[in-house]
Amino acid sequence: MRTANNSSPHYRACNLCEAVCGIVISSSRQEQLAGVGGRRQEQAKPHDATRNPELETRNLLDIRGDKDDPFSRGYICPKAVALQDLHYDKDRLKYPVRRTPHGWERLGWKEAFDEVAFHLKRIHAVHGRNSIATYLGNPTVHNYGALLFAPGFIRSLHTRNRFSATSVDQLAHHLAAYLMFGHQLHLPVPDLDRTNFFLILGANPAVSNGSMMTAPGVGRRLQEIRQRGGKVILIDPRFTETARLADRHLFIKPGTDVLLLLALLHVVFGEGLTRLGPLAAFTKGVDVIGKLVAEFPPDKVASITGIDSDQIRLLAREFASAESAVCYGRIGVSTQEFGGVCQWLINVLNIVTGNLDRPGGAMFTLPAFDPVTASQSLSPRGSYARWHSRVRKLPEFSGELPVVTLAEEVLTEGAGQIKALVTSAGNPVLSTPNGRQLDRALAGLEFMASIDPYINETTRHAHIILPPSSSLEHEHYDVAFHLLAVRNTTKFSPALFQPDGETRHDWEILLELQTRMEHDGIFGRVKREFIKRFFGPERILDLGLRFGPYGARLNPFSKGLTLRKLKRAVHGIDLGPLASCLPGRLRTSDKRIELAPEVLVQDVERVKAKLLDKASVPPNGDLLLIGRRQLRSNNSWMHNSQRLLRGKPQCTILMHATDAAQRHLRPGQKVSVRSRVGSVVVPIEISEEMMPGVVSIPHGWGHDRLGIQIDVAQQHAGGSINDVTDDLTIDALCGTAAFSGTWVAIEATNWSSARLTATRITRVE
Repeated sequence: MRTANNSSPHYRACNLCEAVCGIVISSSRQEQLAGVGGRRQEQAKPHDATRNPELETRNLLDIRGDKDDPFSRGYICPKAVALQDLHYDKDRLKYPVRRTPHGWERLGWKEAFDEVAFHLKRIHAVHGRNSIATYLGNPTVHNYGALLFAPGFIRSLHTRNRFSATSVDQLAHHLAAYLMFGHQLHLPVPDLDRTNFFLILGANPAVSNGSMMTAPGVGRRLQEIRQRGGKVILIDPRFTETARLADRHLFIKPGTDVLLLLALLHVVFGEGLTRLGPLAAFTKGVDVIGKLVAEFPPDKVASITGIDSDQIRLLAREFASAESAVCYGRIGVSTQEFGGVCQWLINVLNIVTGNLDRPGGAMFTLPAFDPVTASQSLSPRGSYARWHSRVRKLPEFSGELPVVTLAEEVLTEGAGQIKALVTSAGNPVLSTPNGRQLDRALAGLEFMASIDPYINETTRHAHIILPPSSSLEHEHYDVAFHLLAVRNTTKFSPALFQPDGETRHDWEILLELQTRMEHDGIFGRVKREFIKRFFGPERILDLGLRFGPYGARLNPFSKGLTLRKLKRAVHGIDLGPLASCLPGRLRTSDKRIELAPEVLVQDVERVKAKLLDKASVPPNGDLLLIGRRQLRSNNSWMHNSQRLLRGKPQCTILMHATDAAQRHLRPGQKVSVRSRVGSVVVPIEISEEMMPGVVSIPHGWGHDRLGIQIDVAQQHAGGSINDVTDDLTIDALCGTAAFSGTWVAIEATNWSSARLTATRITRVE
């Protein structure tokens, strides 16, 4: 493996989370692995086919924030420094492996591709096209090659059983955007740097740096709002890191944000505070909203939400009267039983107060590589309920089914039963609800292949694993996160390391599988080589930049943007603040905002039936469980870095002192958390951060399954919150998992067994 020039700094964007922070990397020194990180690294055993053979020396990297990056301005979080840990990880696979009754054995790439294609074609022929399923994890959007080439591979399978992390994350945002603005990626972003009133629901941007709102250094940006006389208000069941930076924090009962939003709109309409301004000329359905929210006065929802009615009225008046304001809701709002309605109502609140498409409000980006105007094959507009899942009849969105139905589609016999699965960059056993059930389902598959660098909780079930290059071995461009940024910028990240001949990039693996599924023999090989040579990721990116809003087109004398020009701008290019773009950028057929889509208006009846029924009784416990995000973690794939796991245990359950006292629980004690689907044991952390009646466990943990090969993660296994979240508790509108607000019972446990050590599966000579 060839490395970067030791004396030359390397500039790129960190791609470990949504913030796209600019970093500068330089080589520090050559050092024996045994001396790295303060603990001896064990040598791989000769017969262990899964181990990384490059164990003699490595470049130690100095990774710092790039002060000249126009977007992040030198900010980085602890994750950026861990890029080197992922690259040099001794558990990272570098060549294909096959699972056998005697353990994992090494394969050549040709043999691996032959076997995967053979089994997929065989199962397709015997059981039909829908017997094959795919799952894409969220690291896919952090890798532009995978993002560009995954759709082609999935289309080559001709299956309707397509799943991804979208339906356990941001699906509600896409649904609202599609129904209101005509494109699933036409997503409003808070104009954070110019707003005077920032209302946050169910989000912790001080930790996430702005999920669905790319904003590196959010803490500084929130402070700047207050310094210019503005306000930051947080609504959340936990007093989070963001709450410490806010002017005001209000606790809310999980799952009731929809009532708060309806009540806020009730005040806005009831007190004549609507002011659409220029939006009025191309917005329809305002009267429908006015009638709808009339049924939700603050007094009616206060006791259910836990927010005093006077506070609701004050909040509505402050928001409507602010010089500029924006409401933003994220994971705690998106992943609940009414996430779709919540994201719709957030947009409605911004629109009717005149805070859409204006500085300081919710605005739309104009990215250099623009997915909204790209071809349908690269970026489909979206679709809704064109078909439904076989077992539970859940609706598709943009060609995908909700992942909450994956396990039952594998376990339920009959025509269309899933027999084979291909996963890419995903660990759904830990990231989707009722993970133990999915664990059982994957164990019974006829064939499974995974594109992944690790043998983890999901991929341990695969028959073949195809490992891609590391983040530092391939170039990168943030197609998704420039679209979601609070400022228009663009940046290209070249590869730091040149991969050796054994390594394949994600896009090369996907292209190989696609062409093998589409064509046999020489035609497939010719097509594959043609695409690699003329239409690889860099060529697609260059065309997208050239024909984007700032592009040079094909004019060699133009000063417009090209990939060559972008590569020369090593720190990135600032394209300016967000600008008004409506109605021109709308993708609805009549170029008007659909304020009251019928399917969303109708879903309010479900809200009334569920939340206004005072006779409802908790079915499986008396505490409401929510998740939480941590600065040193971004889902399960970050837990094999020793430096990110230093300090006290991160996987704890937070509980208010009152709730702990009622159960005679003490700090540090292990407790059993039970729901309808299962239980998990975690240590308790008593905290005044929590709203009484609500507890919190971080997501992404649970590295105690047998057969995984990620040593550091196993030493800090924790418990998986998704062993207790319920696959039957969903947003019925779109099938999103309703993580936020799972009813659980908690009690002390005598569980004291040692950490389970996953069994190593090795190659038999």
